[in-house]
Amino acid sequence: MVASPIPEEKAPLRVAVIGYGVRGRDLARWAENVSTPASLIGIVEHSERCRRDARADFGESVAILTDHYDLSSADVDAVIVATPDDTHAAIAIDLLERGIPIYLEKPIATTVVDADAILDTAARTGTRIYVGHNMRHTPMARVMKDVISSGEIGEVRGIWCRHFVGHGGDYYFKDWHADRARSTGLLLQKAAHDIDFMHWLADSYTDRVVGMGDLLVYGRIADRRDRAGERMKEWFSLDNWPPLAQTGLNPVVDVEDLSMVLMRLESGAMASYQQCHFTPDYWRNFTVIGTEGRAENFGDSGDGVVRVWKQRSGYNPTGDAEYAFTGAGFGHDSADHDCVDEFLRFVASGAAPVTSVVGGRQAVAVGVSATHSLRDGSAPQDIPPIDPDVSRYFEHGQHKILHSADR
Repeated sequence: MVASPIPEEKAPLRVAVIGYGVRGRDLARWAENVSTPASLIGIVEHSERCRRDARADFGESVAILTDHYDLSSADVDAVIVATPDDTHAAIAIDLLERGIPIYLEKPIATTVVDADAILDTAARTGTRIYVGHNMRHTPMARVMKDVISSGEIGEVRGIWCRHFVGHGGDYYFKDWHADRARSTGLLLQKAAHDIDFMHWLADSYTDRVVGMGDLLVYGRIADRRDRAGERMKEWFSLDNWPPLAQTGLNPVVDVEDLSMVLMRLESGAMASYQQCHFTPDYWRNFTVIGTEGRAENFGDSGDGVVRVWKQRSGYNPTGDAEYAFTGAGFGHDSADHDCVDEFLRFVASGAAPVTSVVGGRQAVAVGVSATHSLRDGSAPQDIPPIDPDVSRYFEHGQHKILHSADR
């Protein structure tokens, strides 16, 4: 009897992170702590302060670079892009053109044109791309998705989301997020997670939006300062309250701190999203209404429950069924770990991810279109359609290369 050959062990994936701010630092620590064998070999960062932080965190075990052009397919097998949103397109397109698979933080771009250019490049070159919509991996999201997919509340016809951004003054109004020239607006930067999640629950994308919003509180604060070289966690404090007592806001503050959008989905379902950056509490509340009931989450990070109502009644705070979920800490940790793990598994084996590249593009399209609407007197906006060939490429798992002559 001939012995079966021993499977050859693959070398660990060589991973680099571009951008070592708050998100890059969080994601970098998972690169070597996932199921797919991987090794963090490089960090690219323009900021001298962040390069020092990277060196302090990793010593001489990783290369610290100043420019992503110093990376090549000979150096790395996969790259995590965690730079500011307005830099995503140029970096992503360059890496994709050179055949380097990427994890692209959300939102993938600040304009629909840039988002489409990224997807087009990935499809044309056949280079794998993954979108970091980590919310799909949170315990709350998984339970909510399971409830909807089980048919317990019937066909989804309406979704409401209230997003209480209690940390908004610190998170979004003391750096580049507050400048629409950098971020477009917080209906894109902050809402991309929620829009993608609502699309996922409804199994349908938005085709028309109406937005409304304004800068109601933080525009009244005159105390501003340039925080270049600082990290968000250094100025964050729960003691920064009430909102009008905030100090040291970004020199430019021209994005809305309260905004809403109404969405009509291709399935005919309707959705609404409301976002406020000066509430005392910080969490998301989703209500999903179907033809046979409704589901609602209480808590979105750490521990919480999803309650389901399936019978007619008056006020009933507990519902007819309850499904508990448990999450670690603030919720980002386990979701970030699962996202990085899924990305590297996708690069290594092509295993289909839970996150969606088309979903990432559609979240950008809704966020941008809703922002245009609210700044144009709430004029309705139709969502720009995605190239059907590009959409099919991603729906088929990024396995078939699209050549320009075939499109």
